[in-house]
Amino acid sequence: MSDWIDACKAEDLRPGEHVVVDLDGTAVAVFNLDGAFYAIEDVCTHDGAEIASGELDGDVIVCPRHGARFCIRTGEVLTPPAYEDLHVFPVRVENGMVQIRDDRWD
Repeated sequence: MSDWIDACKAEDLRPGEHVVVDLDGTAVAVFNLDGAFYAIEDVCTHDGAEIASGELDGDVIVCPRHGARFCIRTGEVLTPPAYEDLHVFPVRVENGMVQIRDDRWD
């Protein structure tokens, strides 16, 4: 099991905003959706491009390259051309810090 790492101060990430952090060599996008924090791997499963700069529509992120849509809360792919879900990382807030960890090999 990996350790929790600080992504950002909770107060610095306003609703509708995101930050991309490095988690052991993996780019992870951390989002504030109406005061709740979510973290997804910053890669479109369709072609491997980054996804965090895409348009945010509620809890859906739209890939800026080809328009695939993913649920940020669950990682579920919602529209082609992607067919594989995004990995969603565990998130917690401890002492005012948004923290994430890599659970892919737990």
